[in-house]
Amino acid sequence: MTAVLIACAHGTRFEEGRVVVRALLDVLRATAPEGVEVHEAYVDVHGPYVTDVVAAARERTDDIVIVPLLLSTGYHTEVDLVEAAGGLPIAPALGPHPVLAEILVDRVRATGAGADDTVVLAAAGSTRAGAVVDVERMAALMTEAGIAGPVVTAYAAASEPRIPDAVHAARSAGRRTVAASYVLAPGHFSRVIEKADADLTSAPIGADPRVAEVVWERWRSARANACAVAGNAALRL
Repeated sequence: MTAVLIACAHGTRFEEGRVVVRALLDVLRATAPEGVEVHEAYVDVHGPYVTDVVAAARERTDDIVIVPLLLSTGYHTEVDLVEAAGGLPIAPALGPHPVLAEILVDRVRATGAGADDTVVLAAAGSTRAGAVVDVERMAALMTEAGIAGPVVTAYAAASEPRIPDAVHAARSAGRRTVAASYVLAPGHFSRVIEKADADLTSAPIGADPRVAEVVWERWRSARANACAVAGNAALRL
């Protein structure tokens, strides 16, 4: 029976962001296990919308897992995707994860950052408390992955501190600042980060092949958990 991974990104009105997401989908399809299809979906802004993708997939198979192409827990993972899934297994957000920390460190180093610079881990932000916890964990993972200077968290919206404030605070302490773009693809939030007046700004995570490793890890874990739950339910019958 065919298995389906529904890779659900946020969606963006910026074409360059859509190009990056489609490139990541190409990587996922190229690395998919035999018999597993990768379906494109979005939770906001434009289609194919995840509710429609789920409905179409259900007509073909029961072996479906939704993997958010989102970096942190938030409203979309806790509410929108749960409603769209209708009981299907949903993997956690991609972050926090050591592999993402490695990618972020590579992006920071590519800017020419120095060992004494303050790295501002610049995330989109969310009204959900879990998102802040996730981003703070990512900051710790970046330190473990090799960032020598301070790593502080900041947000483009919804959460505090805001990115320009974190940049100003680091600069007031006499440190050069590097905004580490903790976004998947170019779009609205990457532009907010670029305008935060950091001395250096890294590129978004992008369609790095290592992201696919995280996606498949999330898929395998969520699928195994769903099978275990189904097996336990069958034993109780």
